[in-house]
Amino acid sequence: MILRRLADRFRHHDWLAVTIELVVVILGVFIGLQAANWNEDRLTAKRGDEFTERLKADLRVEAWNHENMIGYHRQVRTNAVRAADALAGRTELSDEALLVAAYRATQYSDNTRQRSTYDELTSTGELSLIADRKLRELAMYLYTAPVFQWFTDEGRNSAYRQWFRRHVPHHVQAALAAGCGDHIVETGDYSGIATQLDYPCRVDLPAPDIASAAAILREDPEALATLRQRIADIGTSVANLDVFYADIWASLRTFADRTP
Repeated sequence: MILRRLADRFRHHDWLAVTIELVVVILGVFIGLQAANWNEDRLTAKRGDEFTERLKADLRVEAWNHENMIGYHRQVRTNAVRAADALAGRTELSDEALLVAAYRATQYSDNTRQRSTYDELTSTGELSLIADRKLRELAMYLYTAPVFQWFTDEGRNSAYRQWFRRHVPHHVQAALAAGCGDHIVETGDYSGIATQLDYPCRVDLPAPDIASAAAILREDPEALATLRQRIADIGTSVANLDVFYADIWASLRTFADRTP
């Protein structure tokens, strides 16, 4: 209809009407484009808000993971020191208490990262949807920091863990795991971290089996040597998380959800 009217105006040389019709057409196109752009911006902002909330939820989990890694491995180190001091003759432990501490010194926490939102944003090239620059930079810094994987790898591959698994009878290791292994702590349960590993327990084994296994620890100098290395390595790993990555930790605390 508009084109037909324009053709009629041209034939009759009605230039004022032609101008008006063109202005109407241009305004219509402009308004339509603006409306489309506004709608696209609105949808983009909505997606950005949704991703921001998802990322904040992931960081709340990461805040707990971070504190759990530190708290858990401090308990591992406490047990490693307890066992090493007994083997070095600085303190006295019963055979059962020595076995428990020595077993717990082998443990490590395999930190499962909560990074699905960040990975989705980076794989699609949409990280810029997170309008909060500090939030965006925190996520980038956190999810690319290698220290978390180093922590896990050190624990899994420690010389002491390998020694203990090779030398202590398997049925003794099974009894230690069953009676004195990790308590399962739900993600977000801050109160459960402190007793995840270091809690009173009993080993369901005959006394001769306990004495025999403890003798292996007491008589092999390699047990004490690798324990000392384990103590030093855990101390380094905890310091990396707690001190050298203090800026990450301080920022993560703002997302910590400590409600029961």
